[in-house]
Amino acid sequence: MTVNTDDPSAFDAALDTTGLYCPEPIMLMHNKVRDMASGQVLKVVATDPATTRDVPKFCQFLGHELLDQNSADDQYIYFIRLA
Repeated sequence: MTVNTDDPSAFDAALDTTGLYCPEPIMLMHNKVRDMASGQVLKVVATDPATTRDVPKFCQFLGHELLDQNSADDQYIYFIRLA
């Protein structure tokens, strides 16, 4: 589990979905969170612009907390604390 839960760059697991398009990034996120515990932080890296809409909806629907969302160099980066 992450030591500093106030630092969104601290995470327990990472998922790289670069090069994948909807619905694959969300499907892979569903699979990944099944292997994680409540309170853990997942870092997701994506290149699909649709994730800017899909990831927040994923979090809202499942009750996860979207800690941080940013983009750099044609990548979208998300930090999600699992419910």
